Amino acid sequence: MTRRLPPGTLEQAPPAHHEGATLLRSQTYEITFAGQAGSALRAEFDDCEVIAGPGTTTLRAELPDQAALSGLVLRITGLGLKVIDVHLMASPGDD
Repeated sequence: MTRRLPPGTLEQAPPAHHEGATLLRSQTYEITFAGQAGSALRAEFDDCEVIAGPGTTTLRAELPDQAALSGLVLRITGLGLKVIDVHLMASPGDD
């Protein structure tokens, strides 16, 4: 039997299950802060891709959930850096 959704409703794929736990798909985020990161600051974010821009630095990271995103933002602000943008990257297949 095919399930029909009301017009304009998007259906999300059900989360994967593994031994009684729900697994969510990780997502890639870009977080941009003011200033260019030098080598010492880059070392603080060795778990992220670091992209230097004109007067900004962007961190790209694949994160498992919102708590990890919050933790990364707290790491940035804890170093006295000003976050100027947080962007969720489109996942392959998200159109």
